Amino acid sequence: MYNPKSLKAEEFINHEEILESLEWAEQHKNDAALIDQLLEKARPKRTADGIHCEGLTHREAAVLLLCDIPEKNEEIYRLAEEIKLAFYGNRIVMFAPLYLSNYCVNGCVYCPYHMKNKHIARKKLTQAEVAAEVTALQDMGHKRLAIEAGEDPVNNPIEYILECIDTIYSIKHKNGAIRRVNVNIAATTVENYRKLKDAGIGTYILFQETYHKESYEKLHPTGPKHDYAYHTEAMDRAMEGGIDDVGLGVLFGLELYKYEFVGLLMHAEHLEAVHGVGPHTISVPRVKKADDIDPDVFDNGISDDLFVKLIACIRIAVPYTGMIISTRESQEVREKALQVGISQISGASRTSVGGYTEEERPHDSEQFDVSDQRTLDEVVHWLMDMGFIPSFCTACYREGRTGDRFMALCKNGQIQNCCHPNALMTLCEYLEDYASPETKEIGYRLIEKELGNIPKEKVRAIASQNISDIKASNRRDFRF
Repeated sequence: MYNPKSLKAEEFINHEEILESLEWAEQHKNDAALIDQLLEKARPKRTADGIHCEGLTHREAAVLLLCDIPEKNEEIYRLAEEIKLAFYGNRIVMFAPLYLSNYCVNGCVYCPYHMKNKHIARKKLTQAEVAAEVTALQDMGHKRLAIEAGEDPVNNPIEYILECIDTIYSIKHKNGAIRRVNVNIAATTVENYRKLKDAGIGTYILFQETYHKESYEKLHPTGPKHDYAYHTEAMDRAMEGGIDDVGLGVLFGLELYKYEFVGLLMHAEHLEAVHGVGPHTISVPRVKKADDIDPDVFDNGISDDLFVKLIACIRIAVPYTGMIISTRESQEVREKALQVGISQISGASRTSVGGYTEEERPHDSEQFDVSDQRTLDEVVHWLMDMGFIPSFCTACYREGRTGDRFMALCKNGQIQNCCHPNALMTLCEYLEDYASPETKEIGYRLIEKELGNIPKEKVRAIASQNISDIKASNRRDFRF
Protein backbone atom coordinates (compact mmCIF):
# COMPACT_ATOMS: atom_id res chain seq x y z
CA MET A 1 0.00 0.00 0.00
CA TYR A 2 1.23 3.49 -0.87
CA ASN A 3 2.25 5.37 2.26
CA PRO A 4 4.32 8.55 1.81
CA LYS A 5 5.06 8.64 5.55
CA SER A 6 6.52 5.15 5.58
CA LEU A 7 10.30 4.76 5.85
CA LYS A 8 10.20 1.60 3.70
CA ALA A 9 11.19 2.22 0.10
CA GLU A 10 8.59 -0.05 -1.46
CA GLU A 11 5.81 1.73 0.45
CA PHE A 12 6.69 5.35 -0.30
CA ILE A 13 7.72 4.39 -3.88
CA ASN A 14 4.81 2.06 -4.47
CA HIS A 15 4.77 0.20 -7.78
CA GLU A 16 0.99 -0.31 -7.89
CA GLU A 17 0.33 3.36 -7.10
CA ILE A 18 2.65 4.44 -9.93
CA LEU A 19 0.84 2.18 -12.41
CA GLU A 20 -2.58 3.33 -11.20
CA SER A 21 -1.54 6.98 -11.42
CA LEU A 22 -0.30 6.54 -14.97
CA GLU A 23 -3.49 4.74 -15.96
CA TRP A 24 -5.60 7.54 -14.46
CA ALA A 25 -3.46 10.16 -16.19
CA GLU A 26 -3.82 8.36 -19.52
CA GLN A 27 -7.61 8.44 -19.14
CA HIS A 28 -7.64 12.16 -18.33
CA LYS A 29 -4.72 13.49 -20.40
CA ASN A 30 -6.97 15.34 -22.84
CA ASP A 31 -9.59 16.50 -20.35
CA ALA A 32 -9.25 20.22 -21.02
CA ALA A 33 -11.41 21.25 -18.07
CA LEU A 34 -9.35 19.16 -15.65
CA ILE A 35 -6.10 20.47 -17.09
CA ASP A 36 -7.35 24.04 -16.62
CA GLN A 37 -8.16 23.24 -12.98
CA LEU A 38 -4.71 21.79 -12.41
CA LEU A 39 -2.98 24.75 -14.02
CA GLU A 40 -5.00 27.14 -11.88
CA LYS A 41 -4.25 25.13 -8.75
CA ALA A 42 -0.52 25.26 -9.50
CA ARG A 43 -0.42 28.96 -10.44
CA PRO A 44 1.45 31.25 -7.99
CA LYS A 45 -0.91 33.27 -5.79
CA ARG A 46 0.32 36.56 -4.36
CA THR A 47 -0.87 37.24 -0.81
CA ALA A 48 0.01 39.71 1.94
CA ASP A 49 2.62 37.24 3.17
CA GLY A 50 4.28 36.78 -0.21
CA ILE A 51 3.83 34.13 -2.86
CA HIS A 52 1.94 30.90 -2.33
CA CYS A 53 2.26 28.01 -4.75
CA GLU A 54 0.54 24.72 -4.00
CA GLY A 55 2.24 22.49 -6.54
CA LEU A 56 0.67 19.26 -7.76
CA THR A 57 0.51 15.67 -6.59
CA HIS A 58 2.31 12.98 -8.59
CA ARG A 59 -1.01 11.85 -10.06
CA GLU A 60 -2.07 15.36 -11.08
CA ALA A 61 1.32 16.18 -12.57
CA ALA A 62 1.19 12.99 -14.64
CA VAL A 63 -1.90 14.35 -16.41
CA LEU A 64 0.06 17.40 -17.54
CA LEU A 65 2.99 15.27 -18.65
CA LEU A 66 0.81 13.02 -20.78
CA CYS A 67 -1.34 15.85 -22.18
CA ASP A 68 -1.07 16.10 -25.97
CA ILE A 69 -3.34 19.11 -26.58
CA PRO A 70 -0.95 21.61 -28.24
CA GLU A 71 -2.47 24.78 -26.79
CA LYS A 72 -2.55 23.26 -23.28
CA ASN A 73 1.09 22.25 -23.59
CA GLU A 74 1.95 25.86 -24.39
CA GLU A 75 0.12 26.89 -21.22
CA ILE A 76 2.14 24.30 -19.28
CA TYR A 77 5.41 25.85 -20.51
CA ARG A 78 4.23 29.38 -19.71
CA LEU A 79 3.17 28.37 -16.20
CA ALA A 80 6.48 26.61 -15.56
CA GLU A 81 8.34 29.79 -16.50
CA GLU A 82 6.02 31.89 -14.32
CA ILE A 83 6.64 29.64 -11.32
CA LYS A 84 10.38 29.59 -11.87
CA LEU A 85 10.52 33.39 -12.03
CA ALA A 86 8.29 33.73 -8.97
CA PHE A 87 10.60 31.67 -6.78
CA TYR A 88 14.05 32.03 -8.33
CA GLY A 89 13.79 35.15 -10.48
CA ASN A 90 16.37 35.43 -13.24
CA ARG A 91 19.22 34.02 -11.14
CA ILE A 92 21.12 30.95 -12.31
CA VAL A 93 23.44 29.34 -9.76
CA MET A 94 26.81 28.19 -11.12
CA PHE A 95 28.79 25.11 -10.07
CA ALA A 96 31.28 22.54 -11.33
CA PRO A 97 31.74 18.83 -10.60
CA LEU A 98 35.05 17.62 -9.20
CA TYR A 99 35.83 13.94 -9.75
CA LEU A 100 38.02 12.55 -6.97
CA SER A 101 38.23 8.88 -7.91
CA ASN A 102 36.76 6.45 -10.42
CA TYR A 103 37.55 3.31 -8.47
CA CYS A 104 34.26 1.48 -7.98
CA VAL A 105 33.10 -1.96 -6.84
CA ASN A 106 29.64 -1.77 -8.39
CA GLY A 107 28.50 -3.32 -11.66
CA CYS A 108 26.20 -0.57 -12.96
CA VAL A 109 25.69 -1.38 -16.64
CA TYR A 110 25.22 2.27 -17.73
CA CYS A 111 28.40 3.64 -16.11
CA PRO A 112 31.98 3.19 -17.41
CA TYR A 113 33.27 3.04 -13.82
CA HIS A 114 31.71 -0.41 -13.37
CA MET A 115 34.08 -2.96 -11.89
CA LYS A 116 34.31 -5.19 -14.98
CA ASN A 117 35.63 -2.36 -17.18
CA LYS A 118 39.32 -3.32 -17.30
CA HIS A 119 40.54 -0.85 -19.92
CA ILE A 120 39.43 2.44 -18.36
CA ALA A 121 42.26 4.30 -16.61
CA ARG A 122 41.62 4.05 -12.88
CA LYS A 123 42.65 7.16 -11.00
CA LYS A 124 42.41 8.55 -7.48
CA LEU A 125 43.54 12.06 -6.64
CA THR A 126 46.15 12.62 -3.96
CA GLN A 127 45.56 15.61 -1.69
CA ALA A 128 48.18 17.55 -3.67
CA GLU A 129 46.26 16.73 -6.85
CA VAL A 130 42.97 17.78 -5.21
CA ALA A 131 44.61 21.10 -4.36
CA ALA A 132 45.78 21.51 -7.96
CA GLU A 133 42.30 20.78 -9.32
CA VAL A 134 40.73 23.25 -6.88
CA THR A 135 43.26 25.91 -7.83
CA ALA A 136 42.39 25.43 -11.51
CA LEU A 137 38.68 25.74 -10.72
CA GLN A 138 39.27 28.84 -8.60
CA ASP A 139 41.22 30.40 -11.45
CA MET A 140 38.10 30.04 -13.62
CA GLY A 141 35.99 31.78 -10.97
CA HIS A 142 34.08 28.84 -9.47
CA LYS A 143 32.93 29.08 -5.86
CA ARG A 144 30.74 25.96 -5.57
CA LEU A 145 31.73 22.36 -6.30
CA ALA A 146 29.96 19.02 -6.37
CA ILE A 147 32.41 16.26 -5.55
CA GLU A 148 32.00 12.86 -7.19
CA ALA A 149 33.59 9.49 -6.44
CA GLY A 150 32.93 5.84 -7.22
CA GLU A 151 31.88 3.49 -4.45
CA ASP A 152 34.94 1.62 -3.17
CA PRO A 153 35.41 1.08 0.58
CA VAL A 154 39.13 0.44 0.11
CA ASN A 155 40.09 3.24 -2.28
CA ASN A 156 37.37 5.77 -1.45
CA PRO A 157 36.46 5.33 2.24
CA ILE A 158 34.58 8.11 4.01
CA GLU A 159 37.86 9.23 5.59
CA TYR A 160 39.25 9.95 2.10
CA ILE A 161 36.16 11.97 1.16
CA LEU A 162 36.39 13.98 4.39
CA GLU A 163 40.09 14.65 3.84
CA CYS A 164 39.33 15.90 0.32
CA ILE A 165 36.61 18.22 1.61
CA ASP A 166 39.03 19.66 4.16
CA THR A 167 41.64 20.18 1.44
CA ILE A 168 39.12 21.88 -0.86
CA TYR A 169 38.06 24.37 1.80
CA SER A 170 41.68 25.09 2.74
CA ILE A 171 42.82 26.29 -0.70
CA LYS A 172 42.92 30.06 -1.14
CA HIS A 173 44.56 30.98 -4.44
CA LYS A 174 44.78 34.64 -5.50
CA ASN A 175 41.20 35.86 -5.01
CA GLY A 176 39.73 32.35 -5.19
CA ALA A 177 37.94 30.30 -2.57
CA ILE A 178 35.54 27.37 -2.77
CA ARG A 179 32.76 28.42 -0.44
CA ARG A 180 30.55 25.37 -0.65
CA VAL A 181 31.11 21.70 -1.38
CA ASN A 182 28.11 19.60 -2.32
CA VAL A 183 28.59 15.84 -2.20
CA ASN A 184 27.45 13.19 -4.67
CA ILE A 185 28.70 9.87 -3.32
CA ALA A 186 27.15 6.45 -2.76
CA ALA A 187 24.46 5.76 -0.18
CA THR A 188 26.01 5.33 3.24
CA THR A 189 25.25 5.11 6.96
CA VAL A 190 23.73 7.64 9.35
CA GLU A 191 27.09 7.85 11.11
CA ASN A 192 28.85 8.74 7.86
CA TYR A 193 26.22 11.32 7.00
CA ARG A 194 26.88 12.94 10.38
CA LYS A 195 30.56 13.11 9.47
CA LEU A 196 29.72 14.80 6.16
CA LYS A 197 27.49 17.27 7.98
CA ASP A 198 30.30 18.07 10.43
CA ALA A 199 32.65 18.60 7.48
CA GLY A 200 30.47 21.51 6.36
CA ILE A 201 28.94 20.15 3.18
CA GLY A 202 26.09 21.87 1.41
CA THR A 203 23.65 19.51 -0.30
CA TYR A 204 23.93 15.72 -0.33
CA ILE A 205 23.00 14.53 -3.81
CA LEU A 206 22.18 10.97 -4.82
CA PHE A 207 20.53 9.93 -8.06
CA GLN A 208 18.08 7.09 -7.81
CA GLU A 209 18.89 6.17 -11.45
CA THR A 210 15.54 4.34 -11.73
CA TYR A 211 12.61 3.91 -9.33
CA HIS A 212 11.49 0.70 -11.03
CA LYS A 213 12.72 -1.94 -8.59
CA GLU A 214 13.00 -4.83 -11.05
CA SER A 215 14.85 -2.69 -13.59
CA TYR A 216 17.01 -1.22 -10.83
CA GLU A 217 18.25 -4.63 -9.77
CA LYS A 218 19.03 -5.63 -13.37
CA LEU A 219 20.90 -2.38 -14.01
CA HIS A 220 22.90 -2.86 -10.80
CA PRO A 221 23.64 -6.61 -10.95
CA THR A 222 26.57 -6.62 -8.50
CA GLY A 223 27.99 -4.55 -5.70
CA PRO A 224 26.41 -2.75 -2.73
CA LYS A 225 24.36 -0.52 -5.03
CA HIS A 226 22.31 -3.60 -5.98
CA ASP A 227 20.32 -3.12 -2.75
CA TYR A 228 17.30 -1.11 -3.94
CA ALA A 229 15.89 -0.37 -0.49
CA TYR A 230 19.22 0.76 1.00
CA HIS A 231 19.81 3.11 -1.92
CA THR A 232 16.27 4.50 -2.04
CA GLU A 233 16.14 5.11 1.72
CA ALA A 234 19.47 6.98 1.74
CA MET A 235 17.90 10.44 1.95
CA ASP A 236 16.07 9.50 5.14
CA ARG A 237 19.35 8.38 6.70
CA ALA A 238 21.06 11.57 5.50
CA MET A 239 18.41 13.70 7.18
CA GLU A 240 18.62 11.57 10.31
CA GLY A 241 22.35 12.32 10.23
CA GLY A 242 21.64 16.05 10.31
CA ILE A 243 22.02 16.94 6.62
CA ASP A 244 19.39 19.60 5.96
CA ASP A 245 19.45 19.68 2.18
CA VAL A 246 19.25 16.67 -0.12
CA GLY A 247 19.08 16.43 -3.89
CA LEU A 248 17.14 13.87 -5.92
CA GLY A 249 17.47 12.78 -9.53
CA VAL A 250 16.88 9.95 -11.99
CA LEU A 251 18.90 8.98 -15.05
CA PHE A 252 16.35 9.43 -17.81
CA GLY A 253 16.64 6.81 -20.50
CA LEU A 254 17.12 3.77 -18.29
CA GLU A 255 13.43 3.11 -17.67
CA LEU A 256 10.19 4.44 -19.13
CA TYR A 257 10.17 8.18 -18.45
CA LYS A 258 6.54 8.23 -17.26
CA TYR A 259 7.33 5.74 -14.49
CA GLU A 260 10.43 7.69 -13.44
CA PHE A 261 8.54 10.98 -13.39
CA VAL A 262 5.88 9.68 -11.02
CA GLY A 263 8.43 7.88 -8.82
CA LEU A 264 10.54 11.03 -8.53
CA LEU A 265 7.55 13.11 -7.43
CA MET A 266 6.52 10.43 -4.94
CA HIS A 267 10.00 10.60 -3.42
CA ALA A 268 9.64 14.38 -3.09
CA GLU A 269 6.24 13.94 -1.43
CA HIS A 270 7.75 11.39 0.95
CA LEU A 271 10.51 13.75 2.10
CA GLU A 272 7.96 16.51 2.66
CA ALA A 273 5.61 14.18 4.55
CA VAL A 274 8.25 12.68 6.84
CA HIS A 275 10.78 15.49 7.30
CA GLY A 276 8.75 18.58 6.49
CA VAL A 277 11.31 19.48 3.85
CA GLY A 278 11.19 18.39 0.24
CA PRO A 279 14.22 18.03 -2.02
CA HIS A 280 16.53 21.06 -2.11
CA THR A 281 17.35 20.15 -5.70
CA ILE A 282 16.17 17.82 -8.45
CA SER A 283 18.60 16.88 -11.23
CA VAL A 284 17.57 15.64 -14.67
CA PRO A 285 20.51 13.81 -16.30
CA ARG A 286 20.04 11.68 -19.41
CA VAL A 287 22.07 8.61 -20.40
CA LYS A 288 25.06 9.69 -22.49
CA LYS A 289 27.84 7.98 -24.39
CA ALA A 290 30.95 7.05 -22.37
CA ASP A 291 33.83 4.59 -22.41
CA ASP A 292 32.31 1.15 -23.23
CA ILE A 293 28.80 2.57 -22.77
CA ASP A 294 26.51 2.97 -25.78
CA PRO A 295 23.34 4.90 -24.86
CA ASP A 296 21.52 3.31 -27.81
CA VAL A 297 21.59 0.02 -25.90
CA PHE A 298 18.97 1.50 -23.59
CA ASP A 299 15.70 1.68 -25.50
CA ASN A 300 13.98 4.26 -23.29
CA GLY A 301 15.68 7.38 -24.58
CA ILE A 302 13.61 10.56 -24.78
CA SER A 303 13.60 13.35 -27.34
CA ASP A 304 14.79 16.87 -26.54
CA ASP A 305 11.24 18.21 -26.71
CA LEU A 306 9.94 15.59 -24.29
CA PHE A 307 12.91 16.22 -22.01
CA VAL A 308 12.03 19.92 -21.82
CA LYS A 309 8.41 19.04 -21.04
CA LEU A 310 9.55 16.77 -18.21
CA ILE A 311 11.48 19.69 -16.72
CA ALA A 312 8.47 22.00 -17.02
CA CYS A 313 6.16 19.49 -15.32
CA ILE A 314 8.61 18.89 -12.46
CA ARG A 315 8.86 22.65 -11.95
CA ILE A 316 5.07 22.93 -11.74
CA ALA A 317 4.71 19.95 -9.40
CA VAL A 318 7.56 20.89 -7.03
CA PRO A 319 7.72 24.68 -7.37
CA TYR A 320 10.19 25.37 -4.56
CA THR A 321 12.96 22.98 -5.58
CA GLY A 322 16.17 24.01 -7.28
CA MET A 323 16.52 22.27 -10.63
CA ILE A 324 19.90 21.29 -12.07
CA ILE A 325 21.03 20.59 -15.62
CA SER A 326 24.62 19.67 -16.39
CA THR A 327 26.98 19.86 -19.34
CA ARG A 328 25.68 16.45 -20.41
CA GLU A 329 23.23 18.55 -22.43
CA SER A 330 23.99 20.80 -25.38
CA GLN A 331 23.82 24.58 -25.33
CA GLU A 332 20.57 24.42 -27.32
CA VAL A 333 18.86 22.05 -24.89
CA ARG A 334 20.11 23.94 -21.85
CA GLU A 335 18.77 27.19 -23.28
CA LYS A 336 15.28 25.72 -23.61
CA ALA A 337 15.46 24.13 -20.17
CA LEU A 338 16.45 27.40 -18.51
CA GLN A 339 13.21 28.97 -19.69
CA VAL A 340 10.94 26.37 -18.09
CA GLY A 341 12.45 25.55 -14.73
CA ILE A 342 16.21 25.10 -14.44
CA SER A 343 17.85 27.24 -11.73
CA GLN A 344 21.35 25.73 -11.50
CA ILE A 345 23.83 24.78 -14.22
CA SER A 346 27.40 23.59 -14.38
CA GLY A 347 29.99 25.34 -16.51
CA ALA A 348 33.32 24.26 -18.02
CA SER A 349 32.83 20.80 -16.52
CA ARG A 350 35.29 17.97 -16.87
CA THR A 351 34.00 14.55 -15.88
CA SER A 352 37.39 12.86 -15.67
CA VAL A 353 39.56 12.40 -12.60
CA GLY A 354 42.21 15.13 -12.69
CA GLY A 355 40.71 16.75 -15.78
CA TYR A 356 40.94 20.41 -14.79
CA THR A 357 44.74 20.48 -14.64
CA GLU A 358 45.05 19.05 -18.16
CA GLU A 359 45.31 21.50 -21.05
CA GLU A 360 43.31 19.22 -23.33
CA ARG A 361 40.12 17.54 -22.16
CA PRO A 362 41.15 13.97 -21.18
CA HIS A 363 38.81 11.18 -22.22
CA ASP A 364 40.47 8.15 -20.63
CA SER A 365 38.64 8.46 -17.31
CA GLU A 366 35.50 10.41 -18.22
CA GLN A 367 32.22 9.27 -16.71
CA PHE A 368 30.27 10.61 -19.70
CA ASP A 369 30.72 12.77 -22.77
CA VAL A 370 30.30 16.49 -22.19
CA SER A 371 28.05 18.11 -24.79
CA ASP A 372 28.51 21.73 -23.71
CA GLN A 373 32.28 22.26 -23.74
CA ARG A 374 32.38 26.06 -23.45
CA THR A 375 34.54 27.87 -20.92
CA LEU A 376 32.99 29.30 -17.78
CA ASP A 377 33.44 32.81 -19.16
CA GLU A 378 31.57 31.83 -22.32
CA VAL A 379 28.73 30.29 -20.28
CA VAL A 380 28.49 33.36 -18.04
CA HIS A 381 28.42 35.64 -21.11
CA TRP A 382 25.74 33.48 -22.76
CA LEU A 383 23.53 33.57 -19.65
CA MET A 384 23.75 37.34 -19.40
CA ASP A 385 22.96 37.69 -23.11
CA MET A 386 19.66 35.97 -22.31
CA GLY A 387 18.99 38.26 -19.33
CA PHE A 388 19.95 35.80 -16.58
CA ILE A 389 22.13 36.69 -13.60
CA PRO A 390 24.87 34.08 -13.10
CA SER A 391 25.13 33.67 -9.32
CA PHE A 392 28.14 32.41 -7.41
CA CYS A 393 26.47 33.00 -4.06
CA THR A 394 26.59 30.43 -1.23
CA ALA A 395 25.50 32.71 1.62
CA CYS A 396 22.45 30.65 2.61
CA TYR A 397 24.73 27.92 3.93
CA ARG A 398 26.80 30.40 5.91
CA GLU A 399 23.75 32.11 7.38
CA GLY A 400 21.96 28.88 8.29
CA ARG A 401 19.27 29.30 5.64
CA THR A 402 19.09 25.57 4.99
CA GLY A 403 16.49 22.83 5.32
CA ASP A 404 13.16 24.04 6.69
CA ARG A 405 14.53 27.57 7.19
CA PHE A 406 15.38 27.87 3.49
CA MET A 407 12.09 26.29 2.45
CA ALA A 408 10.06 28.64 4.66
CA LEU A 409 11.63 31.62 2.88
CA CYS A 410 11.47 29.98 -0.54
CA LYS A 411 7.86 28.88 -0.35
CA ASN A 412 6.59 32.43 0.19
CA GLY A 413 9.00 34.00 -2.28
CA GLN A 414 10.98 35.89 0.36
CA ILE A 415 14.24 34.11 -0.47
CA GLN A 416 14.67 36.53 -3.38
CA ASN A 417 15.29 39.32 -0.85
CA CYS A 418 18.42 37.42 0.20
CA CYS A 419 19.51 35.80 -3.05
CA HIS A 420 19.05 38.59 -5.57
CA PRO A 421 21.48 41.11 -3.99
CA ASN A 422 23.96 38.32 -3.30
CA ALA A 423 23.75 37.16 -6.90
CA LEU A 424 24.53 40.67 -8.10
CA MET A 425 27.41 41.06 -5.66
CA THR A 426 29.02 37.73 -6.52
CA LEU A 427 28.56 38.46 -10.21
CA CYS A 428 30.44 41.74 -9.64
CA GLU A 429 33.15 39.74 -7.91
CA TYR A 430 33.39 37.40 -10.90
CA LEU A 431 33.50 40.30 -13.35
CA GLU A 432 36.28 42.04 -11.44
CA ASP A 433 38.43 38.96 -10.82
CA TYR A 434 37.92 36.62 -13.78
CA ALA A 435 35.82 37.92 -16.66
CA SER A 436 37.06 38.73 -20.15
CA PRO A 437 36.63 42.38 -21.20
CA GLU A 438 33.59 41.52 -23.33
CA THR A 439 31.93 39.59 -20.50
CA LYS A 440 32.73 42.36 -18.02
CA GLU A 441 31.10 44.92 -20.27
CA ILE A 442 27.84 43.03 -20.74
CA GLY A 443 27.86 42.10 -17.05
CA TYR A 444 27.94 45.64 -15.81
CA ARG A 445 25.27 46.65 -18.30
CA LEU A 446 23.04 43.89 -16.89
CA ILE A 447 23.73 44.92 -13.30
CA GLU A 448 23.07 48.57 -14.19
CA LYS A 449 19.67 47.54 -15.52
CA GLU A 450 18.92 45.37 -12.47
CA LEU A 451 19.72 48.28 -10.12
CA GLY A 452 17.51 50.73 -11.92
CA ASN A 453 19.91 52.17 -14.47
CA ILE A 454 22.56 53.32 -12.01
CA PRO A 455 25.54 54.07 -14.28
CA LYS A 456 27.84 51.08 -14.62
CA GLU A 457 30.86 53.15 -13.56
CA LYS A 458 29.17 53.80 -10.20
CA VAL A 459 28.08 50.16 -9.93
CA ARG A 460 31.65 49.03 -10.54
CA ALA A 461 33.01 51.47 -7.93
CA ILE A 462 30.50 50.36 -5.30
CA ALA A 463 31.06 46.69 -6.08
CA SER A 464 34.84 47.01 -5.97
CA GLN A 465 34.73 48.71 -2.58
CA ASN A 466 32.33 46.14 -1.14
CA ILE A 467 34.40 43.26 -2.49
CA SER A 468 37.58 44.80 -1.08
CA ASP A 469 35.93 45.24 2.33
CA ILE A 470 34.80 41.63 2.39
CA LYS A 471 38.19 40.28 1.34
CA ALA A 472 39.99 42.51 3.84
CA SER A 473 37.86 41.13 6.67
CA ASN A 474 38.71 37.57 5.59
CA ARG A 475 35.07 36.59 5.29
CA ARG A 476 34.30 33.62 3.11
CA ASP A 477 31.01 34.85 1.73
CA PHE A 478 28.52 37.62 1.22
CA ARG A 479 25.72 37.69 3.76
CA PHE A 480 22.67 39.74 2.88
